[in-house]
Amino acid sequence: MPFSGAPGSLPASCCWCPAPLRVLCSVSEDLGCRRGEFSRKHYGSVELLISSDADGAIQRAGRFRVENGTSDENTDYTPGTWHRTDVHLENPEYHTRWYFKYFLGKVHQNYVGTDAEKNPFFLSVVLSDQNNQRVPQYRSILWRKTGTQKICLPYCPTKTLSVKSILSAMSLDKFEKSPREILHPEIQKDLLVLEEQEGSVNFKFGVLYAKDGQLTDDEMFSNETGSESFQRFLGLMGDKITLKGWTGYRGGLDTKNDTTGSFSIYTVYQGHEIMFHVSTMLPYSRENKQQVERKRHIGNDIVTIVFQEGEESSPAFKPSMIRSHFTHIFALVRYNKQNDSYRLKIFSEESVPLFGPPLPSPPVFTNHQEFRDFVLVKLINGEKATLETPTFAQKRQRTLDMLIRSLYQDLMPDLHKVNNMLNRRSFSDVLPESPKSTRKKEEARQAEFVRLGQALKLKTTVKGDAPTNLATTSLCKKEPWESQSFCSNFPHEVVCADSWGQSLLVSTDAGILLVDDGQPLVQVFDKTLQIKQMHVLEALDLLIARTDKGKDSRLLVFRLSAVQKDIETKQMIRSKYDCRENKLERTKGCHLYAINTHHGSELRIVVAIRNKLLLVTKKYNPCNSLTSSSLLSSSESPVEEFQYIREICLSDPPVVMTLVDGPTGDSDNMICVAYRHQFDLVNESTGESYRLHHVEANKVNFVAAIDVYEDGEAGLLLCYNYVCQYRKVCPLNGGSPLIQPSASDFHFSWNQVPYAVVCAFPYILAFTTDSIEIRLVVNGNLVHTAVVPELQLVASRSDIYFKATAAVSGSSNSSSKEMSSRSSPQTPIAYEMPECPLSSLEGEVPCKNLYKIPLSNLVGRSIERPLKSPLVPKVVTTPISSGSASVPVTHSLSLSRMEIKEIASRTRKELLGLLDEPIPKTEGPQKQKKVPRRLSDPKQGAVRSTSSDRIISISSESNSEKHHLSTSSDPDTVANREESPPSSCPFQLTSLYDEDIIDLK
Repeated sequence: MPFSGAPGSLPASCCWCPAPLRVLCSVSEDLGCRRGEFSRKHYGSVELLISSDADGAIQRAGRFRVENGTSDENTDYTPGTWHRTDVHLENPEYHTRWYFKYFLGKVHQNYVGTDAEKNPFFLSVVLSDQNNQRVPQYRSILWRKTGTQKICLPYCPTKTLSVKSILSAMSLDKFEKSPREILHPEIQKDLLVLEEQEGSVNFKFGVLYAKDGQLTDDEMFSNETGSESFQRFLGLMGDKITLKGWTGYRGGLDTKNDTTGSFSIYTVYQGHEIMFHVSTMLPYSRENKQQVERKRHIGNDIVTIVFQEGEESSPAFKPSMIRSHFTHIFALVRYNKQNDSYRLKIFSEESVPLFGPPLPSPPVFTNHQEFRDFVLVKLINGEKATLETPTFAQKRQRTLDMLIRSLYQDLMPDLHKVNNMLNRRSFSDVLPESPKSTRKKEEARQAEFVRLGQALKLKTTVKGDAPTNLATTSLCKKEPWESQSFCSNFPHEVVCADSWGQSLLVSTDAGILLVDDGQPLVQVFDKTLQIKQMHVLEALDLLIARTDKGKDSRLLVFRLSAVQKDIETKQMIRSKYDCRENKLERTKGCHLYAINTHHGSELRIVVAIRNKLLLVTKKYNPCNSLTSSSLLSSSESPVEEFQYIREICLSDPPVVMTLVDGPTGDSDNMICVAYRHQFDLVNESTGESYRLHHVEANKVNFVAAIDVYEDGEAGLLLCYNYVCQYRKVCPLNGGSPLIQPSASDFHFSWNQVPYAVVCAFPYILAFTTDSIEIRLVVNGNLVHTAVVPELQLVASRSDIYFKATAAVSGSSNSSSKEMSSRSSPQTPIAYEMPECPLSSLEGEVPCKNLYKIPLSNLVGRSIERPLKSPLVPKVVTTPISSGSASVPVTHSLSLSRMEIKEIASRTRKELLGLLDEPIPKTEGPQKQKKVPRRLSDPKQGAVRSTSSDRIISISSESNSEKHHLSTSSDPDTVANREESPPSSCPFQLTSLYDEDIIDLK
């Protein structure tokens, strides 16, 4: 979306410093319906469910959100409707458990203080490498009773970051007691306990077997055995294990005396251990009709699977049949023997936030492996969402408040001592240089700090309670956000761009170029024409561009057919002076413009000239379509087709501007503008302004205002600082909008301040200078963070194009992990600084490349838009990979096995006083070995961790000469990755990890 500074350009420094006025160019403002269908109806609707006994008497009632794929199962679905759904774990622990991943066992700083309301808080700060991509950045965690807040801040070698500035970025500016640094290494153990309050990394799910016609929970819990189809379903979900002597995650079951049964179902999915409480495997009592022992376990599970026998026409299960105040989510599973398929239906208690993935339409799975993946991901996401309900959130807040206050009180007695565990400096710089006189003492303290953290990390990992990094468990699963190489070694600086068919029209420092995959660059305009913002409207045969800057800035309009004719005939390369007839009147000095999303009947343009808005329209004329206008003379300018409507005055120049289409288009079209500390809505017809949102922050970095139409009703995603907030806009009679907060409004926070935001339902992507943060629109949950060094969003009005740096290494034998280990001594220096930038390493040549993420991959359907390239058609051949078509990969622990062994060996040596021994360098990538998640008893049989975690040793080298841009999400094991097989994707978001056997003794 928008860029800070000059539109289309990135700040020269990596530091984020809000300027008094930054004009933002929205490069994704008119994605419109091509963004995908934004509708929360895909996640079900709330219904009042009433259960009755065999005599028809009402027993219980409850309000649940029912997900059934569609309300009308007989509807004939046409192409373009909601068929496809992507299966992703939401808020995966290895992305969200920052303290374990980035802080524990590494040199970092911890602070304690109290806010203005006398509530204690803790702050943790680390200067780390961005996922082994040599991108230094600060990561900060603020621990408060309301939860944790995590942000990333850019690193500037010339500017020191203070604690006060970090807290200010987290909207904490007033203190009752200023923060002081905690130097004692034991604080790591306490902070790890605080992070574990976010929820367990392992899960226990109930499984209830119901025969056909059973309508009460007493009948369902009294089934001694299940049918053959139920046994096959259990075998699909996991492996049968013997409880006695079981050493893995037990989920509250007895593993010593068989008091909770002799067997159970267990599995590991993407690093999460899952124990199923199966009703037919729990103890059965003939005397107790209520089966209290079974209800004690299943009734206390947040999520329960109900496997119901019988035809679909038979009475269906309802959650109100189960007497439980704890179970919030029910997954109803039916098996169809005729076509060997499973049908799924989800019931969620009304207070549970929306969670994915949404059920396909119809919710029938013929592929059993896909069904297993979908069910496990849906249930894991559902339990995480349940923890955000008021019932669980209040309990977690009370626990956090108690733990934080207790820890604060333990530190209070040492506050007034001279040489204590608290640093008396307040607002000290983060990671300051220690004086030479205390350097050795500080090095010894840091060595003990790191040793204790590594030992704690090792202990947590061995116990199985650590958040795990993982590769995709499916065979060569391709994520929808994976990109394709579009143009290698692009030599120019990009100002802005827009897609033109399958090509890209790019404004650069060398002029305006037309770029197509595999084709030479074509010069369209020379460098005398400096375009700062552009729109290519193929349906209207128009090119709209804002040129130059300051008082010389103008809005130009061209016919695409005329531009294309110049390209095909190679008659001339236009200059600034050849475009005098293309200037729109009254637009001199404009610094920003915006167009409406749906311009099928009327194209509306709002041009900002300082604090004035100029409304210009172009009526749609069928004779001016692309086919007809190609017959016109190339010298004919479309300027005369535009007409000036009115001028609107604002109090300040707008920084962000977006047009919102009204439901009727008659005096209810709005303009959303952002300036100072607020977002306002301006009526296009009357010029009246209405306050939409006021930003409560000292400094505001406006990012975007994205118009979203949920089920035809207008809404806005307001993006500023770290926040993305959805506000529904309901125009009333007379054009006055209803902008009061409603129940449908929501907000979430990014981990890093983006300079651009792109919405492609169900995803919303935030672009920073070195990463792409991918979340879900409906709930803001994190799905993935891809690290892309020197990232610049280029265009996103249709497909998403971005420019990034890739390093062509002169030595293929060294890895980033090896370089990191060589530069990290056994005893850390005073404060470890991140390594030098990747481009400065010897033997590596930096290059800039253009990449494309097809929008159809993100929104899950074909995009109806002209795809004819303005360049000469070319024959596209599909490359045939020489490698295997499918490469199974597996999950691994948060530390690689080799790293755990190295840490364990290092810790033992330190404890034995053998610090003088040389540290062995990390070996290169090891061959993968098939090892189970835990060492289990041979009598119990092999327990699988996922459906496809048969680990095969892979050693394949790419014969392709194209570069490979890594966007790892794993800083601890990226060095142990093996070379990827040939792929059309320039960067992989899934990776292979080394796993070796570790002697836990």
